[in-house]
Amino acid sequence: MIKVAIYISVLCSIFLMVGCDGFLGKKTNTDFIEVPTYSPREVAYVPVQPVLTGFVSPVDIIAGFDELIYVVDDATEEIISLDESGKILGRIRVKGVRALAQNRKLDLLAIGSVDILKAGETLTFTCIYKIDMHGPGNNFGLQYAQVVDTIIHPFYFKSTFSSSDNKVQFNKIAVLEDNRFYVTRTGIDNNAQKFGGPDDAVLLFDADGTYLTPVSVNTPSGLFRDYFKKPMGISSFVQPPQVSAGGPDHFVFTSIGENTSIKVQIIDFIETDFGANYEPRILVESDTTVADGNLTTPDRFSQPVSTLVTGDGSNYIFVVDKSKDSFYQFTVTGLEGVKPPTGAASSKYQLASFGGRGEGLSQFNSPSAVAYKNRVVWICDTGNGRILRFKLTTDFQ
Repeated sequence: MIKVAIYISVLCSIFLMVGCDGFLGKKTNTDFIEVPTYSPREVAYVPVQPVLTGFVSPVDIIAGFDELIYVVDDATEEIISLDESGKILGRIRVKGVRALAQNRKLDLLAIGSVDILKAGETLTFTCIYKIDMHGPGNNFGLQYAQVVDTIIHPFYFKSTFSSSDNKVQFNKIAVLEDNRFYVTRTGIDNNAQKFGGPDDAVLLFDADGTYLTPVSVNTPSGLFRDYFKKPMGISSFVQPPQVSAGGPDHFVFTSIGENTSIKVQIIDFIETDFGANYEPRILVESDTTVADGNLTTPDRFSQPVSTLVTGDGSNYIFVVDKSKDSFYQFTVTGLEGVKPPTGAASSKYQLASFGGRGEGLSQFNSPSAVAYKNRVVWICDTGNGRILRFKLTTDFQ
């Protein structure tokens, strides 16, 4: 038995040395087997269906601190509340409504218009309506909404008006942690020494609606009272959810000024022992090995009308460009794109911006606003009369 075992062992060794050819036929060719290589998952915002229709001209959208979605339709002069599924819960008419915010007391701040009779002539002025939605008991909703205050330009800082005051417009509102709020304002008179500040300005109001000051910006070249040029969109870093909302008075703003090269900037509120200043945040232009774009790349945008900082820790900055029919996504450090997942073959930020004119599920016609809730992006596709929703592919498991 020992001799047989030794013989078999030797025979097996011969097989291993000479291979299968000649003994068991030709050796199998394994060239058809693809060697697995890792490639990072494509990063993209994919549409969430169904598309939300039934709007005429949706121009603004917010995710509220009350966990509801609010849409402004300027064609019907309505504020419309939705739940997270997109179901309409209520609506209210507000004269000239064009933009909206919600403070942490759950009051709405709506930019609209008001008619005032002056010297026998009816003039229309831009205004901010404060809308209380708290009803008797613990009731809450648009069905209980009532206007409790109106801030009318220019009467929040003077008792008379000039011929250019009814050409001034409030554009967007951003709420701070203690319910103070910023408002972007544009007009035709940009004299820096003008009483009340130049028309193109970011204004700061107290929580009760008291006008505090136009924001002046301190730069290495000096302090500028007229720093802002045609400011439009604005977002603070205080965003839903309510439980974690908070932070400093920093903000992001957009400019639609034709002669402005850098149209989206972060303004930091810096407090020191010597006082407090607003200062532009310096974002270092990254090379293309890190990311393909930067928030402050000159001439990156054409008509950025809306911006939003996410409040869930993802630290994104969204920008909607009405002229380019596009949505852009950046990090708070200014890098365009999304950081690839751990273990990816490349560490370069993956582009997630998209758009283009059309009626497809990832196309727009003059988009005007963006909201964000539970990792879903909501965009007002104004020209197509609809609300589109998107989610990052990296959010799917």
